[in-house]
Amino acid sequence: MSNDIRIKKGLDIKLIGEAEKAVERAIISNYCTIRPEDFHSVIPKLVAKEGTTVKAGGVLFFDKSKEVVKFVSPVSGKVVEVVRGPKRRIDAIKIEADKTQVFEDYGKCDIEGLSPEEIKAHLLASGCWPFVKQRPYDVIANPEKSPKAIFISGYASAPLAADLDFTLQGKEAELQAAITALGKLTEGKVHVSVGKDANSPLSNLKGITLHKVSGPHPSGNVGTQINRIDPVNKGEVVWTVAPQDLVIIGELLLTGKFNAERIVALVGSAVEKPRYFKTLAGSEVSTIIYDKGLSKKSNARIISGNVLSGKEIRPDGALDYYSNVISIIPEGDDYELFGWNKPVFNKISTSRALTFSWLTPNKKYDLNTNTNGEHRAFVTTGTYEEVFPLDIYPMQILKACMYKDLDEMEALGMYEVAPEDFALTEFVCVSKQPHQKIIREGLDLMLKEIG
Repeated sequence: MSNDIRIKKGLDIKLIGEAEKAVERAIISNYCTIRPEDFHSVIPKLVAKEGTTVKAGGVLFFDKSKEVVKFVSPVSGKVVEVVRGPKRRIDAIKIEADKTQVFEDYGKCDIEGLSPEEIKAHLLASGCWPFVKQRPYDVIANPEKSPKAIFISGYASAPLAADLDFTLQGKEAELQAAITALGKLTEGKVHVSVGKDANSPLSNLKGITLHKVSGPHPSGNVGTQINRIDPVNKGEVVWTVAPQDLVIIGELLLTGKFNAERIVALVGSAVEKPRYFKTLAGSEVSTIIYDKGLSKKSNARIISGNVLSGKEIRPDGALDYYSNVISIIPEGDDYELFGWNKPVFNKISTSRALTFSWLTPNKKYDLNTNTNGEHRAFVTTGTYEEVFPLDIYPMQILKACMYKDLDEMEALGMYEVAPEDFALTEFVCVSKQPHQKIIREGLDLMLKEIG
């Protein structure tokens, strides 16, 4: 028996370049790069210095403010470079991978026989804890606090998102192991959401409360589901885990090995042959994008993540620790003469003024990165509310973040939001304001002042 969640507000952005449901193994990456910036609010304390040899699952660094939270290497090899920024900040750790991988052995677990404390200690020691995030603040979960519930979204509604029903096929044992273990860490429920008509490996797991989701993006965002199922109030904590991260946790519990393998979707209109690749977190993106994918002469933007909330990376960069999508779309650096003063048929808009995308709701678009406007003061249009399904006032909470009113931010529902929840409002914003950056800075302020 499942509970249905139907989202009415939102916007589906249909783009050209969806991945074909075929998986290939990516070219083995010679280097793996881990960036502490992927773990928001973490202050890294280095363990593996330059020249250190590590195994896959060996500790690279830990969080200075919570020393029990460890971050491990996805590969075995030698640390060849520690990239530092201003004030000797650690920006990246680069590992030259061995040809034959050697794993740290954390031991197989009898999950049913372990206590919650033993499970937590095992996840912390093995480097799997960073996969568990929390609301409020959208950061790595505090292991000292117990959540009132755990949320897992197995439904991806973002533009060109990886099909989770496809990427999780055959991983039922690992998913069940992770769900059983995490279920012991909360007195509440483990909420799992899948598509309304999905054939998801998550649907038949034991120990979950299943929800079937339908509606436009952001219906697949875990924040949207939390808001509909069990909103976060002051003093409460919920945890969230991504489905592919569940697989990594489950495999560690069943085999004792930290295997950071991911199935990554290479998507976008600038890709010659969009499809799925099997690779490791932190691998060089060049091992994927230039293998029958992107021409080296293409004027395109490479994004680790989806086009709404992902991060731009260089062709010689590395896959984000949490990403399961690489999106490549044309760079919008051309100028369109009188673009503001003529009918538009090839762009998406919530407005019907001069834009006719509403006439072809199923059309797929070849969009570029051009913002089609410049940054200006906030204009009240009511557009945000059309695409924002959370029971929150988006304009008001954005302004509260900008003038740093903690009391107002708290009253407006800041505890349950994350930057990705404002990706659509940023997309439709006529003022071209950086909504996700504003929310992230607001959350950082609350974390610092309230904790």
